[in-house]
Amino acid sequence: MKTKILSLAFIMGMVFLSCSIHNKAKYLTQTPEWAKSAIWYQIFPERFRNGDPSNDPEFKDIIGAWPPDPDSTWSISPWTSDWYKLQPWEDDGQGFYHHVFRRRYGGDIQGVLDKLDYITDLGFNAIYFNPMFEAPSLHKYDAFCYHHIDDNFGPNPHYDRTVTVNEIPDDPTTWQWTSADTLFLKMIKECHKRGIHVIIDGVWNHVGLNFWAFQDVIKHQENSKYKDWFDVKTWDDPATPANEFDYACWWDNKELPEFKEDENGLVTPVRNYIFNAVKRWMDPNNDGDPSDGIDGWRLDVPEDVALPFWRDFRLHVRKLNHEAYLVGELWWIHNTDDIHEKAQLWLANGDVFDGSMNYRFAWRTQQFFIADKGRISATKFDTLLATIRNDYPMSTNYVLQNLLDSHDTDRLASMIVNPDSIYNYDNNSLRTNPNYNVRKPNQFEVQIQKLIATFQLTYVGAPMIFYGTEAGMWGAKDPDDRKPMLWVDMVYDDEVSHPFNFPRPCDKNAVNHDLLTHYKQLIHIRNSCPSLRLGDFSTLLADDDKDVFAFERHYKKERIAVALNNSVKSQTVELLLPDADSWTDLLSDQEFNVTDGSIKLSVPPKTGMILLGN
Repeated sequence: MKTKILSLAFIMGMVFLSCSIHNKAKYLTQTPEWAKSAIWYQIFPERFRNGDPSNDPEFKDIIGAWPPDPDSTWSISPWTSDWYKLQPWEDDGQGFYHHVFRRRYGGDIQGVLDKLDYITDLGFNAIYFNPMFEAPSLHKYDAFCYHHIDDNFGPNPHYDRTVTVNEIPDDPTTWQWTSADTLFLKMIKECHKRGIHVIIDGVWNHVGLNFWAFQDVIKHQENSKYKDWFDVKTWDDPATPANEFDYACWWDNKELPEFKEDENGLVTPVRNYIFNAVKRWMDPNNDGDPSDGIDGWRLDVPEDVALPFWRDFRLHVRKLNHEAYLVGELWWIHNTDDIHEKAQLWLANGDVFDGSMNYRFAWRTQQFFIADKGRISATKFDTLLATIRNDYPMSTNYVLQNLLDSHDTDRLASMIVNPDSIYNYDNNSLRTNPNYNVRKPNQFEVQIQKLIATFQLTYVGAPMIFYGTEAGMWGAKDPDDRKPMLWVDMVYDDEVSHPFNFPRPCDKNAVNHDLLTHYKQLIHIRNSCPSLRLGDFSTLLADDDKDVFAFERHYKKERIAVALNNSVKSQTVELLLPDADSWTDLLSDQEFNVTDGSIKLSVPPKTGMILLGN
């Protein structure tokens, strides 16, 4: 009898272990369902909206960021000013591209809260925030810490600095909640009320010069408790007048020291600090319920950190929230040679990330709809899209962030104005290519953007719009893609200046209401049509002579056909669509009857149709 009881206990234990392993594998590898229906809005916090001028940065707040300049005068920049015009405190001969990185416009969390209704009204249901943690730069990729939101994003910076003074940064039991932290949590709550998921940037490879542990290393050198957190090449010799202290940094940028790694990725104490910070933002009140925390992470330069770390990171995140979404910033090795980063390492097995920022999608879209040199045909476009889809599991394709522009590229509108540029290459930057055209897009070029948006909002994957692209913002690569957001309640100066004093037209800087309405209509169509979010994909037509591309999305009984005329003249398009009696264009409400299993369309130049089967 005793033997039978032991055997039964053993069997039950094995069943429990098997179920535990199955459940672990499930929540580790499954793709979050909500991410398949996400329409992403990327917000660069410092440039989105200044909702609270009382928290605007002061000069001391930017010390430690590049470029180091302790002597030049400085002041907060006017939100509505001509972008390239030097402000009085900048007119000292050092030029626009020195001072632009010192500029601060005062964007903050209150500004986001004030405009959540704008985001909701457009139909966005997911937000990706560029870095929010305390840092001196405008972009915040040079963190001071990971456990506090930047105090200039919150309501009371001076108070927040007193709250944290007695913290021990590597001891989470000593961490306090600042007013900026609390307002950030309020914003998460308000987003969740509106059905908006929130992810933020996790920059774990490198930090800023002001990072608390690095400052301790600078001060105490080999005697620092944190000396093994960083890859120090040489220590300072106090017996010499020179400073021999040297360390590994990201892309040789001394303002961005890198964390130390071993064969498992980031070393243990660094990993512990990061994991504690991650838990803080995913389960703020530590009650095991993640609903009051963020919904995932966008991971910066993941290829610079060894894969074992990311697998452990995923396990940690998914234990906190089984439905958390992880997306990696994965580019390519060299786009002109069609050599891509091996994104499959991060995506194929479901044990690292759920998706990536789909720059491959962006590049191919640019080549088909925009490029002069290097332009690809409709059939080539179709083939290249299929290659991307086939590189990943189908469930992954639905959660890839299908972006066109971001904080790292020139604006979509300016890509169209500069069609000879190679996607995200040096010729997209005014700093390296003075001939880059800075003007506002004309009406025809805006029509191209509308066509591209039609494709982006109907294709497989989760569309992501960079703040202001929907309103008609334009600009070259960083830093010119990071202008203050356009708002209808503000009057902006005309853009008449050029950083190199080249001639340019006088461009009125204001919200493009026609473009904004088009994006809103597309987003609401996608939200109302399961086929566009969850449906299968099949090509209907790739006509190189007419420069027309058409495809079908279908989910359960719903069928949608999308026809895109990429040519400069109207085209007659015949699509074989026998599965419905008629089709209605959701953009124009025009109806087309099926005859002998097909419909005939007359599609205007640079225009698309989204057809719902009836």
